[in-house]
Amino acid sequence: MSRLLRVLDRNAERWALLVFYVMLVATMFIEVIRREVFSYSSIWGEEIVRYSFIYLAWIGAASAVKERGHIRIDVLMQYVGRRMKAWLYVFGDIVMFAVALVAVYWSFETALVSWTFGSVSHGLRVSMVWFLMAVPIGFALVMFRLAQSFLRDIADIRSGRPVYEGDKLFD
Repeated sequence: MSRLLRVLDRNAERWALLVFYVMLVATMFIEVIRREVFSYSSIWGEEIVRYSFIYLAWIGAASAVKERGHIRIDVLMQYVGRRMKAWLYVFGDIVMFAVALVAVYWSFETALVSWTFGSVSHGLRVSMVWFLMAVPIGFALVMFRLAQSFLRDIADIRSGRPVYEGDKLFD
């Protein structure tokens, strides 16, 4: 069981991102062919692309947090020591966790209102809850990855190892 959890921990976002990306590209391709060749398009195709992109963005945010690949201003990190850098990362994770917690609460409330009133999408005629849950699911994944990052940073501080900084886009 622990091997399965390790595989999921390493690859869950990647597989989910792949599924939503393929769904987005395939549907967009089909809709372009339908529109240009057959002069016919559907509203459901546009909705699938839109909602796939929304899930792609939120799952991608969690993946970026996991790899410390999210946008950050780290000019200050060049001027502080290893220990202070580690504590700044811990502080950043705590602040982001608090923001994510507020976002989960408010976005879940929006999905709950949609559930209560039974709203459905225009083209697919599917409950809007499935689409509105992208935000709380995404932020819950972000919170999970932030907790992992926090625990990793604390372990690094205790052992004296340099803190994990992720890959840098520009150096």
